Amino acid sequence: MSTQSSLKHLNTCAPEVFCATLADIWEHAPWVAHGVVGQRPFATVDALHTAMVEVVAALDESARVAFYAGHPELAGDDARRGTMTDASIAEQGTLSLAQLDTVDAERWSALNRAYRARFGFPFILCIRRHTRESALQAFEQRLAHDRSTELATTLGEIAAITRLRLDHLVPDVPDVPDVSHVACHGESIPS
Repeated sequence: MSTQSSLKHLNTCAPEVFCATLADIWEHAPWVAHGVVGQRPFATVDALHTAMVEVVAALDESARVAFYAGHPELAGDDARRGTMTDASIAEQGTLSLAQLDTVDAERWSALNRAYRARFGFPFILCIRRHTRESALQAFEQRLAHDRSTELATTLGEIAAITRLRLDHLVPDVPDVPDVSHVACHGESIPS
C-alpha cells in the first residue's frame, strides 16, 4: 500500500487493477474490492469505503466471523514473529505491541484467549486511535459485550481501520475541473 492512487484512476482503470490496488485495504480479503468494482464510478472516497463496508456487513454471521478470524491478535504471536501484513505491523507498531515485556505480553495474551473463547474470533481494534492503556481498557470493556453487540462493534472497528488505510492510499482530494477554456466575466478563451 505504499503507492498512492487517485479516485479518478480507480474509477477508470481496468477491474483487475482496481482490485489489486485495493487488495490490502482489507486484511486477507481482496474479495471485498471485487464486490464493489461493478459499482464504479464512486463520487468520493467515502462512497467507495461505504460500499466496501456494506459488502462485509451483508455477509451472514458465520461468514463475517470467518472474515474476522483472519485478523491478527493485538500483541499476539503473529505480532511477536512479525508475520502479519505490512499494514498490521505498522499499526501495531504505533504502540510497540511486538516489543512488550513478559508481564505485559502475558496480560495481552490472557485477554486475547478470553476474548477468542467468548466470541470465536480475535479482538479487533483500530489501534491508531488508542494509547496502549486505552486499548487495554477497550479490550476489557468489550469482553462484557453480548455477541451481537460485539459483532457490530468489530465491524465498526474494521471500518475505522480500513478507512485509515484507504485514506493513506487514496487521498480524498476532489478533482479540479479543467477551467482553462473559461475567461472572466463569462467570456470564452479560444483554445
